[in-house]
Amino acid sequence: MLIFNEKDMRKTKTKILSAAQMHKERKKLRAKGRKLVFTNGCFDILHAGHVNYLAFARNQGNALVVGLNSDSSVRKIKGKLRPLVPQQDRAHVLAALEAVDYVVIFNEPEPAKLISKIIPDVLVKGEDWAHYVSGRDVVEKHGGKVVLAPMVPGRSTTNVIEKIKKQVIAGK
Repeated sequence: MLIFNEKDMRKTKTKILSAAQMHKERKKLRAKGRKLVFTNGCFDILHAGHVNYLAFARNQGNALVVGLNSDSSVRKIKGKLRPLVPQQDRAHVLAALEAVDYVVIFNEPEPAKLISKIIPDVLVKGEDWAHYVSGRDVVEKHGGKVVLAPMVPGRSTTNVIEKIKKQVIAGK
């Protein structure tokens, strides 16, 4: 059971939607003339690089939806030892962030199917993905744009995991 005071913030569980629910929400946002931004990732161990990235993404429009790789999807991408944090916990942590308006968990290794369903106005990926942005074709076909986000040097989940492993081995 997670224990914290949510009185002054939107309930995080209301931010975690299915793809079908997000599709309906997208229609409402479009009717209001609001610009929807989409990004995606595993977000296994949240760190400052993630927070900066998500804030950058949110600043590209009026609302941010984060496509979150499911546990099975993360295993396909990162290997059998990942994720370290289960998908529902990762979704809850993301939903608690002010920059994040919606979280949608998806099972595929890439978010193209989800992007096709919600058709965001802006698709944000880290500049380390400049060579390939899944869903770019769909977004651009519908008049949207792709924005590459600057990365925070030295900040990655892999680096955090490696540091933990070194400290455990060193007995610190």
